[in-house]
Amino acid sequence: MSPAAPRKRIDYLPGHDVQLLQGTQEFFPALIADMDAAAHSIQFETYIFDCTATGQSVADALIRAAERGVDVRVAVDGFGTGPVPKALRDRFQTAGVQLQVYSAVGQLSLLLPKAWRRLHRKLCVVDDETMYCGGINVLDDFYDPNHGQLEFPRFDFAVRAKGAVVELASDNMDKLWWRMRAVHDVRKRQISRAVADLKAAGAAQGAAKRSAAKVKGMRAALLFRDNLRNRARIEKAYLRAIGSARQEIIIANAYFLPGRKLRRALIVAARRGVSVKLLLQGRYEYFMQYHASRPVYGALLEAGVEIFEYAPSFLHAKVAVIDANGERPWATVGSSNLEPLSLLLAREANVVVEDADFAKDLHERLVHAMEKAGQPMALEAFTSRPLRQRMLDHIAAAIMRSLIWVTGNRY
Repeated sequence: MSPAAPRKRIDYLPGHDVQLLQGTQEFFPALIADMDAAAHSIQFETYIFDCTATGQSVADALIRAAERGVDVRVAVDGFGTGPVPKALRDRFQTAGVQLQVYSAVGQLSLLLPKAWRRLHRKLCVVDDETMYCGGINVLDDFYDPNHGQLEFPRFDFAVRAKGAVVELASDNMDKLWWRMRAVHDVRKRQISRAVADLKAAGAAQGAAKRSAAKVKGMRAALLFRDNLRNRARIEKAYLRAIGSARQEIIIANAYFLPGRKLRRALIVAARRGVSVKLLLQGRYEYFMQYHASRPVYGALLEAGVEIFEYAPSFLHAKVAVIDANGERPWATVGSSNLEPLSLLLAREANVVVEDADFAKDLHERLVHAMEKAGQPMALEAFTSRPLRQRMLDHIAAAIMRSLIWVTGNRY
């Protein structure tokens, strides 16, 4: 039995109020209410900004805020969102919403590995007081850009938080915003303005207080993944929490292709008697993500890990809860999948919470999803799946390994 891994390396801060939100049915109303109450600023980042159905309500809230004088900044990913529709750009510009596109995609740009570094996190900070973080895009739960209308809602989570992590989010978003502005200015040959923007980014970073009020409340941390100083923080947080598990691990992850360390950690936990349950994507969404993950299932099932495939709709969650009923409950909600694009390339953000009530809330929702909408996978059925499917699985896995090698990473 391996010794428990310490968790103290994460800077948990006290005094937080963190609320779990499931799906856009809970997320959008809370987000819009805070946007409508905003007095001076809204910082917003998302991978996908789609105005179909209820997605339009978020765009409208941002426009209303800008029209009454709130400083509204919106950053979207150039691949996830694609070209921003002219009608929305015009409405934003007229209202005063500031819009930037992270790493716009050209016809051949995705052939370059550096273009695979996407802005995948979903963050919003309102008036430097309230933060939203999770896996939910601006995308109606009953609509998918590639598959059209959905019969059942997408399964996903976010959190609404108050406390010291809000300032950490605001500072990080501010730095990225000014760096994006500087890159834009250099491309436009506005060199003096680019220098000014970089100085603004440095000033924003230096202004961070990095302090927490010593008051009662939840202990929480905000973890970023980027390609500079925070390359492996989210993965290491998972590894430490899994290594410390005593009773139960439940992970719900949309695109699940863990690297060697994560796979071994889950196998070791299961072999030492921890109940390990995975709720994973059960519906075909993308070739690579669907097939490349399956070759790793065999070793997990053999070790006693239970795998449930979510069937009613697309599973998009990136959450985990460990020892929810134990002495040291741990939970995380964020944007990071447990696969190489998230853990090696993309900008991600996860909130980690050490609180019994929060952990139990997430635990109950995940158990309900597994029991009511999850299809358990048996080892015998997995090993006897059709030859064609096994071939596709191994082809996709080989392609994924090749792509990882091209980026110069090991996984």
